[in-house]
Order: sequence, then C-alpha cells, then structure tokens
Amino acid sequence: MDARTLVIDADAHINEPVVRLDAPDDELAPWRALAERHPGWQRAGESGGRTVSLIEGKLFPTQEGPGRGVPIESAMHPQAADGALHLDARIRDLDKEGIDVQVLYGGLSIGATTFEDPAFALDFCRAYNDWLVGVCARHPDRLRAVAIVPLQHPDDAVAEVARAADLGVVAVMIPPVVGSQNLDDLSLQPFFEAAAGLGLAVGVHSAPGMNLPLPGAERFDNYAQVHTLSFPVDQMVAFTALAMGGVLDRYPALRVAFLESGVGWVPYFVHRMHEHREKRGDMVPAMTSDPRDYIERGQCFFSFECEDRLLEPYVEHLGADSLVFSSDYPHWDCDFPGTVETARANAAALGDDVLGRILGANAARLYGLDGDAA
Repeated sequence: MDARTLVIDADAHINEPVVRLDAPDDELAPWRALAERHPGWQRAGESGGRTVSLIEGKLFPTQEGPGRGVPIESAMHPQAADGALHLDARIRDLDKEGIDVQVLYGGLSIGATTFEDPAFALDFCRAYNDWLVGVCARHPDRLRAVAIVPLQHPDDAVAEVARAADLGVVAVMIPPVVGSQNLDDLSLQPFFEAAAGLGLAVGVHSAPGMNLPLPGAERFDNYAQVHTLSFPVDQMVAFTALAMGGVLDRYPALRVAFLESGVGWVPYFVHRMHEHREKRGDMVPAMTSDPRDYIERGQCFFSFECEDRLLEPYVEHLGADSLVFSSDYPHWDCDFPGTVETARANAAALGDDVLGRILGANAARLYGLDGDAA
C-alpha cells in the first residue's frame, strides 16, 4: 500500500484478558503459566465502592483519592465496547474507520513498573508480551504489539527488551517516571542503550490510578481534573529528562513517542527548553543538541487525536515529520466512530502530502514499519 495513503493508529489499546471473550485456548497459555508460578497474583479489591484488581496489595485502577483512575464503569467508549472484547469486532471497526495498522498498548500493564517483587514483575512482563504477540499473530497485517519491561529492575528490563524484540514487537512502553527516578537516571541508561541498539521505539505512556507517580495530577482527586492535567504534565517531565538529561544525545538512534497528550504543548515547550539551554546551558552539559534537533533528526514523535485543533501551529513551528495519529480506541475519550474522517477534515488545510505523513508515513518510520508502507 502506498505510504501516502497508509493509516497507522500509533496508540490504541487492548485489555489484558485475563479472560477475553473470544480468546482461543492457546492464547491464554501465558496467563495460565503466570498463575502457576504466582498463584493468586491478581485478586479482587475494592476502591470507591467498585471492584478493581488487587496486585501486591495495590489497587488498579484506584477509584478514589489523589490521582484516582478512570471510573471503571465508563472506561470504554460504548460504541467500541464490542471491539474491546472481541478481536474480530475490532478488525471490523478498523475496516470501517479506514485504519490499516493498529499499534497496541495495554491497560493494566501500564502499572507493571510498580510491581515490587522482581521475579513477579519479570514474569508478568513476559506473560504479557507473549500473550500480546500471540493476539497480533491472528491478524499480523493489521495489529502490532508494544512490549512492556520491568524498568524498575533495569537488568531484567534489558534482558526482556531483547527477548521481546526477537518476538517481533515494534516498540516498548515505559512510564514517564520510574518510582522516584526520572528517565535520565543513570541506572536506566542500559535500557535505552539496548532499545536504541535493537531499533525498537520507546513509547512513553502514563495513566492515572495505576500507582505511578503523577507530577501535578496527584494534587487532585476529581477524575476530570486528574485526567486533564496528568497526561501533558507527565510527558513534559519525560521530555525534560530525556532531552536535558542527555539521553537523546547519548543514544542518537533512540526513537521516542510521547503519547496521548495532544501536540499543542510541544512548540511552547520546545521554545522554553531552547531558551534554558541557551541561557543556562552550563547547568545541562549532557544536552549537546537544541531541542528542535531531536525532532528534526527523527528521534521524537508526538501523537495527536482526531479532534486536535493545534496541528497547523505545530506544523508551522516544528514541521510535519514528527506527528503520528492516534485513535485511543477503545477508551472513553476516543472519537469513535469517524476518527479517521475527523482527523482528515481537521488537517485538510495542511495538504495531501502532510496528511499522508501524519496519518501513516511518520508512524511507519517511528515503529520500523516502512516495509508495510511500501
């Protein structure tokens, strides 16, 4: 398929089963193996009067308190609920939307870096990666897997990212912070070196209510306030660490996607970061490039959703080669159905060439899917 017309959904989600309504028996084997090694790893807990997962004594997703998570009764978009549970229904939805390839991030797995027991954390990541690769193998031309690693245990993370690359994943998901550590912490650098060497993209993705630190959003216990603030602030923290902490300069082959935060913040933040490097460069000696350089040389990508009205100023200031389209299917805030049609309409003024890049060609470069776009 021609790259100009290819549509790649760069950030969609899939629910970990542990029971999926149409899952074949062999697809559940990794989860059964996890249960055998760690009996009772997932139990029923109570938060805010609702039943949620209880893992290592922590609730996922929390339903009350600072930084609370999504209300579980309305977490899925009603019109995408069937596709959230049935893989064939998902493919039918992709056909109706005009999405050629969907890149899959998880849900519960976003909290994997909070698991404290090293053996369980590694086994959970292995089970998840094996399961998701198996899911995508049912529609290999339409679905691509994003792995997880126990980044809180860096040696295990390095080993698992290498194993996941051999399985055929296109990226690995990490949170914006790992416990008390920012992403430029020296202990995490072997992971970034490994990802860069393997040619795997790194997708920075957060979610409230998953026991991850939430800079800013954990001041609020109203979900609307939490959700409004969490994603963009989290990504600003990650971008600051990776850029000003020297990670992107240390590993120039590293490709990073900053996801689910819109793109309006990026031109402002790039300008602000530029000013601080220009005037306080002595304080960030590991940052040897201007922040625009990371974007222009293809290291940083930012996802937009179909209703984003700030594409034109982004392209004006930073060009069009770092934007990737995301549906956020099947979550409550996705604009399904009609997400691709809406994205085309909102970006029409940018022209067909730019539209082709931001809907598919850029994501093909990000995820190493250039062969799919040929």
